[in-house]
Amino acid sequence: MNAQALIDSLPLYASGLWTTLRLLLASLLIGGCLALPLAVLRCLPSPWLQAPVRAFTYVIRGTPMLVQLFLLYYGLAQFEFVRDSVLWPVLSSAWFCAIAAFAINSCAYTTEMLAGAIRALPFGEIEAAQAFGMSRAQLMRRIVLPAAMRHCLPAYGNEVVMILHGTSLASVVTLMDLTGAARETNARYYLPFEAFIAAAAIYFLLTFVLVSAFRAAERRWLAPLRRDAVNIG
Repeated sequence: MNAQALIDSLPLYASGLWTTLRLLLASLLIGGCLALPLAVLRCLPSPWLQAPVRAFTYVIRGTPMLVQLFLLYYGLAQFEFVRDSVLWPVLSSAWFCAIAAFAINSCAYTTEMLAGAIRALPFGEIEAAQAFGMSRAQLMRRIVLPAAMRHCLPAYGNEVVMILHGTSLASVVTLMDLTGAARETNARYYLPFEAFIAAAAIYFLLTFVLVSAFRAAERRWLAPLRRDAVNIG
């Protein structure tokens, strides 16, 4: 174990950690904002509104994230009209392609989580809200979406961890994330075990923090629901 090489590489790992966290937060924010309206459309009775959302989530969940990232970063550059468009400076950015790929992936999974939670809500809660004269928009904003987000909190915690691990793919499109820092350390010192075990340790610590945070949130917001389930049982 060459500890000095790892000490010398600490600034590189710190920079990679910052990149990983920015990718994670941006992807979750964008993916979550897109998933909310898509989940509502997924639960509407109209098949014309449901079908495009169902197709989107089916395709994204049915293909690997790495392939999606390659299609965005390398695939779009194949077409001349894309290279000649005013959007090319953005589409050619590794940052944009990485965040877009991770956000789209997160959006697809989060959409299905929220849609499932919405469909699982007791109809009595909706009837009670309607009895108070709430409009459909008020019902969604005040009752349905908050309750659905609470119910899917455990599943969403797993999704956040999966996106964190998925950000390790960013290094294949030239971004210097944690995995990229490990690869660079290995290239400099030829120490693959030390380089990647350091990255794995940081990913493990991040995962531990995220899991602990979601468990605390579950104890805070899901405890009343669990007590009610036990009492009913």
